[in-house]
Amino acid sequence: MNLSKVFNRSIITTPERQQEADADFAIVQKVQGGDTAAFDHLIRKYRERIFGVVYNLTSNREDTADLTQDTFIKAFQAINRFNGQASFFTWLYKIAIYTTLTHLRRNRLRNFFSLEKLNEEDAGSKILEQVADKNTADRDTYLHELQEKLNEAMQKLSIKHRTVISLFEIDGLSHTEIAQIMDCSEGTVRSRLHYAKQFLQGELSKYLR
Repeated sequence: MNLSKVFNRSIITTPERQQEADADFAIVQKVQGGDTAAFDHLIRKYRERIFGVVYNLTSNREDTADLTQDTFIKAFQAINRFNGQASFFTWLYKIAIYTTLTHLRRNRLRNFFSLEKLNEEDAGSKILEQVADKNTADRDTYLHELQEKLNEAMQKLSIKHRTVISLFEIDGLSHTEIAQIMDCSEGTVRSRLHYAKQFLQGELSKYLR
């Protein structure tokens, strides 16, 4: 079974991304021109996505709320340095990732994946079929065991591997976008992603049969 079926992965086409980038840049230019209230639109647009990616690195809602707020504060403070060479969301995600990684390193926290984004409508996922076949008590036990196993597996990955697989599987970013955010090559992204997937598949083999 493909590990991607465990996650609710977002898929956005290249033309859609370009349209989004152009629209965002237009708003950024307004902010840079003195219309600071226009930044609220970017906050509303990306708050949930930033919260999601940060939560998948911290697994702590209070920390995630604080880090999400810090991300937008830093982005606003640095908005005049944004020149549109990369898309705004890539630039914003980069700020979020580095803010979160600094927090994790400083506090020596371990991050865990959450099953909250499990796609309950994915009929092709064997893991969901197993859940559906169980009664309520067994289903709760099964999901609890899977959550614990997934958490244990994620603890064994480095922060860089966890970040890459989170951005790819949870938020649906491309290799190119992740490389820009992580300041590494696309080859490095693919390598880290491959290793993380293989490792998690091995750790969760009991549940992914």
